[in-house]
Amino acid sequence: MFLSDDTPQHEGLEARIAAAITPALGQMGYEIVRVQVQGKERPTVQIMADRADGSLINVEDCEAISHTVSAVLDVDDPFPGEWNLEVSSAGIDRPLTRTKDWVRFASQVATVELNMPQEGRRRFRGRILAADENEVRLKLDEGGEITLPRGNIRRAKLVLTDELIAATAQPEPDDAEGEPAPKKAPRRWRPPSERN
Repeated sequence: MFLSDDTPQHEGLEARIAAAITPALGQMGYEIVRVQVQGKERPTVQIMADRADGSLINVEDCEAISHTVSAVLDVDDPFPGEWNLEVSSAGIDRPLTRTKDWVRFASQVATVELNMPQEGRRRFRGRILAADENEVRLKLDEGGEITLPRGNIRRAKLVLTDELIAATAQPEPDDAEGEPAPKKAPRRWRPPSERN
């Protein structure tokens, strides 16, 4: 249903990093949701990832991703000095960076920020009605619908609602007494050397 190149759009240094790490992570069964670089003196590379099979990412997954990304970037060497790495799952109120994310979460509420204003504004919030590789259609909270070109979207993410939580809940295995296991919140993993 989706093209193999249904990947997040990055620019500049983030695009270079994404291109360097995507093949290795793909072989391990992971997909990149977003690469973000923050800071200049000692930049932090933030990698947000999904499991290709759709199951939840756990701490062990984040550790595996971190080791692989560190090894790849040590060879690619995108930074002149020291840098930090953060790896996390996309979480429930995830960014919407790929066509399949928009389609998967159709009917959920999202916020969208544009590069260039449309109809006199840059920010929209509404329920996802449809999406493809070129555009997204929202039913706006204030009423009416709008179609936004994907190429003009600066960032977009899901809004945390009870409906979204219910839609993304995955059943946990029951324990010995038949009580459901407690849900675990997504956690951000950092290498031990960066923990205080």
